[in-house]
Formats: sequence, C-alpha cells, structure tokens
Amino acid sequence: MEQQMPLNTRIRLSAMMFLQYMYFAVFWVPLSAYLKEAQATDTQTWLILSTMAFGCLVSPLVCMIADRHFASNKVLIGLNLACAVLLFLAARQENLTMLFVFLLIAMFCYMPTWSITNAIAMANCPAEKFPQIRSLGSIGWVASLVFSLVALKMFDTKIDNTAIPLMCGAATALVAALVNLTLPNTPPPAKGRKASVVDALGLRALTLIKDANFALFILLSMLVMIPFTLYFSLGSQFFDSQGFTLVTATMNLGQLVEMGLMLLVPISLAKFGIKKTMLIGLIALVVRYAVLWGGFAHGPLMFYYIAILIHGVIFGFFFVGGQVYVDKKAPPEIRAQAQGLIVLICFGAGMLVGNFVNVKLIRRYTADDVCNWSPVFIITAIVSVVLLVVMALFFRDDIKEVAAAAEPPAPEAAAAPSEFDESTEA
Repeated sequence: MEQQMPLNTRIRLSAMMFLQYMYFAVFWVPLSAYLKEAQATDTQTWLILSTMAFGCLVSPLVCMIADRHFASNKVLIGLNLACAVLLFLAARQENLTMLFVFLLIAMFCYMPTWSITNAIAMANCPAEKFPQIRSLGSIGWVASLVFSLVALKMFDTKIDNTAIPLMCGAATALVAALVNLTLPNTPPPAKGRKASVVDALGLRALTLIKDANFALFILLSMLVMIPFTLYFSLGSQFFDSQGFTLVTATMNLGQLVEMGLMLLVPISLAKFGIKKTMLIGLIALVVRYAVLWGGFAHGPLMFYYIAILIHGVIFGFFFVGGQVYVDKKAPPEIRAQAQGLIVLICFGAGMLVGNFVNVKLIRRYTADDVCNWSPVFIITAIVSVVLLVVMALFFRDDIKEVAAAAEPPAPEAAAAPSEFDESTEA
C-alpha cells in the first residue's frame, strides 16, 4: 500500500532539489564561454573545468564523515552557505588562478550535496515518491535559464560569457541554504558504524574488474567521457563563438528533452536489453558530433539544435543504462559501492582526462583566437565511432549469465526460462 507523505514535506523536499541543481547549472553551463572571454590558458581552462571532477573524487569522503557524525540537513545547510560565499568570491576574481582555487573549494562543498539531498529525500518520503522529488532537480537545472532571459529582456545584456552567472549561483545557493533550514531533521544514517575510506571510494567493487567483460565496460565508460565532455564542459564556448545570445537557455533544451526521454530508458532496457540500450546512446553520441560538424561546415542552424536535443539519449541510454548494468552485475553486498565506483570512473577520472584532451584539441585547431571546429568535431565523431564499434563487437550482455551463476534453477524447472530472464527481456 502506498505510503502518504505530508504536503508540506513534499514541497520542502522538492524545493531543496530544485534549488540544488539550479544554482550549479546557472554558472557551470556557461563557464567555458566565460573562460574563453577571460583569455584563460589551456592549463587554466582544464583545471577550472575539472573542478567538478575533483569534487567527485572528494565527495565520497565528505559523505562518509557526514553520514556518521552529523544530521544530513545541517550538513547541507553548511555546504550551501560555503558555496554561496565561495561562488561570490570566485565571481569577483580577475586572477584566474584564484578563480580556480575558489571554484575548487566550492566543488569540494557542492558535489557531496547530490548524495546528501538524495539521502534526505529518501529518509523523509516513501520510496515510490522519490523519483518525483528527484525530478525537481532536473527541472531546476532547466530553470537556470531564467537568469539569462531576465538579463536579456530587462537589461538588454548578455551574461553567458561574463562572471555574472557565478553571482547568480551564489545568490541561489544562499536561498537554497535558507530553504534547507525548513527541512525535516535527518539524523546521521550511519552513526556508530566503522568508517572506511576503501568502502567510501567503492574500492571493494574493483574486484568486479577480474571479470574481463566488466573491465571492458569500465574502460569504455571512462573513454566515452572524452567525447562527452567536449559538449558537457566546453559546449558553451562553441555556441558562444557561433553568436548564440542565450547559451545557457539554448543548451538547457537538452536537459528539458532528457526528462521525457528518461521514461523511454526502462522500455528500451526491457525490450532490447542493456547492451543495445547502451549502443543507442553511443549512436546518439556519433550523431551529435556529425551534426555539429554539418552545422559548422554547411550552416543549417537546425543541426545545432539536433545536437542539443539528443543529449538526453546519450545520457539516459548510455550512462543510466550503464548504471543498471552495474546494479545487475554487482553482488548485493557491494552494489552501492559499485555505483560509487562508476561515478568516480566517469565524472571523476573520465572527466579529468576528457577535459584535458578536449582543451588541447581545441587549442590545436585555434589560430588568431578563432577555432576551426570542423576537425575538432570530425576527430571526436571518429573517436565515438571507434568506441561504438568496440562495444558492439566485444561487450557482452552477460546479465543472464550472472543470474544463472548466482541462482541456479531448481532441477524440476531447469528446462523453463527463469523469472530473471523473463524480467530482463520483457
């Protein structure tokens, strides 16, 4: 029977999610355009755009401490207040080294909040209601476009390649901290448990890499971040160079479509299985850079919008499909750690490598401060095709094999398909 949740609790949890993702998106999406305008060097650009990745690497340790010693709602208040101050200070920096320092500390504070907000929501709402609460985070991400729209309509100014989005992020972080004061008290869920850095970083899940197929999956997931981050981290630089006046609003159309496409992921998993679902995501990745090249080389503006709107297919089908694979592959006792490991691999190590490679690639084809994006997109499309072919040829959808090994059918039912097989294919 579905549990009831008080309306005021639902509103507070929804507001928490909405603001938490809104204040990140408002400054992160246009950040590379701002760095281009500020004439950042390659190293400065890579380091500043990699602060999110560094934050991902530190996040499990912060969450481990919070889980054992402090109420989650109080930790969230403190982290958001710190982010408000740090983003404000970052916005005021003309020295890009200091901008990096303030954003790095801000990301050490911010990235743990994704796990903490999930923990608060799940502790205070029925499990079946959590996806609805979490969806407000995606809506908040899309709603971050309101800042650039207001600036353009009321003040007739473009803010996407300025420090103003950092100020907007700081203000929204402060509002988020004030809203967090209304959250239900959420005691530390792991109070009294033994702390383990190995567990926090998901390192016990590395035992899964003994399986060659899982090792291939991990390697491919990290390498896919190279083409993925060209758009995710540096997309605003490209769209700003093409004269888009509302870069944040334009790129957030991808997240808007993503919310609808996420509903198709479970259907694809049921009908096609994990491998084909992830291949759909990689095909979309190839299409993105093919149409970006086509738009840049031949001019149809529609191509740019196709590249933006296809974002949800890439993220939902490949990355969410990959999370499902990890969940099915890992034994129950290390399942949570395995999910933490794939986040560290993709948005930690993978993003660090991806940002470095793409910054160097863009610089390679830049002359007189103008980038020739055609070879950048062609090379990225070729890399995406190679990854697609490798996954198609060598990755196996071995979930049925795992289930068979873990739960051998009873002798009398040996000839019949197992329930796991049916649920996988249905």
